Amino acid sequence: MSNQKVWFITGASKGMGLALTKLVLSQGDKVVATSRTIESFKTSVTEYQDNFLPIKVDITSDKDVKNAMEQAVSKFHKIDVVVNNAGYSLVGSMEEMTDEEFRQTVDVNLFGAVNVIRNVMPYLRKQKSGHVINISSNAGYVGFANATSYNASKFAVIGLSEALALEVADFSIKVTVVAPGQFRTNFMDKGSMTFAKNRIEEYGLDKAEKIWSAFSGQQAGDPEKLVKILTDIVKLEKPPLRLLLGPDTYQLVLDHNEKQKQEFEAWKHLTLSTNFD
Repeated sequence: MSNQKVWFITGASKGMGLALTKLVLSQGDKVVATSRTIESFKTSVTEYQDNFLPIKVDITSDKDVKNAMEQAVSKFHKIDVVVNNAGYSLVGSMEEMTDEEFRQTVDVNLFGAVNVIRNVMPYLRKQKSGHVINISSNAGYVGFANATSYNASKFAVIGLSEALALEVADFSIKVTVVAPGQFRTNFMDKGSMTFAKNRIEEYGLDKAEKIWSAFSGQQAGDPEKLVKILTDIVKLEKPPLRLLLGPDTYQLVLDHNEKQKQEFEAWKHLTLSTNFD
């Protein structure tokens, strides 16, 4: 099939990444699926084996990612779509988080994407085509208490994507940063959502953990609809640079932007007072 696309998807062994992998394969495209563990693929992906290449990858390792890219191109001869999906949330106040916990969140959520982009770009630039899809979050636009490391990494993914789009436009490479809201995946399950080990009673993290854990499986968003949208936008001549997904995210971001605008206007007299007279 001359129009077959080759997808490189991180965090593909569960949740949204697995749903996307299955949909892409069912549509006739090829998938390079990366994860820290790939054993589960033996039972979760049993069809379309000729179009499927699972690779065990630590995305925080530049060397690991580079090797994965080389394997992908060796197997399928090109890469068309990159989806930086791997990530997790660390819940806790900034004071409760250890340096190691905070940095690990950023290593996976931000620098994992950086490693993938850096190593795929030589191929995309040479072929003068490609689409990079970075998965951020509504937490990439709005700050949440007890999510500082997640906020920091997801805000950074949005800024990175906007800058990257400008850098690669001349090579006909497209960039989309997606900000989903609450979708019914295993994102809030153990392993995808972690909690700071150090607890300070005043922050009430024990209560927060019970609330978040109880919410798992109750999210309003349908992940199958989300991944269908991702496969649709790669077919567009001019896909969105910024894409909000979910009514919750849409309203949250719009309300946040309005409050931000009001605050900017309230302090405009100071903002405009800084030039030399």
